[in-house]
Amino acid sequence: MGKQAIKLKILGKPYSFSIDSEKEELYRLAEREVNNNLVSIRQKNIQGWSEVDYLGMTALKFAIENLDMRQNRELKSDELKAVEALDAEIDAYLNTI
Repeated sequence: MGKQAIKLKILGKPYSFSIDSEKEELYRLAEREVNNNLVSIRQKNIQGWSEVDYLGMTALKFAIENLDMRQNRELKSDELKAVEALDAEIDAYLNTI
């Protein structure tokens, strides 16, 4: 598990990173995702917006998606706990008959 130097471009500006080699694909996919989202937002041609505004909206989109996934995972975890508790109750009941 060695470190590797890579460069990613966001809005054409290169950024250097030193990452674990096995994470390169993840970083490249993230770079592509950010740039694709920026292109999508920029195509709306919102007057008066700067590159910072587009980056801000991209960051907001990813933050919302991240929070949504976390909340869904927590709900599923709670649902799983409820199912496990019900399963334990059913087992306990079946063991008494």
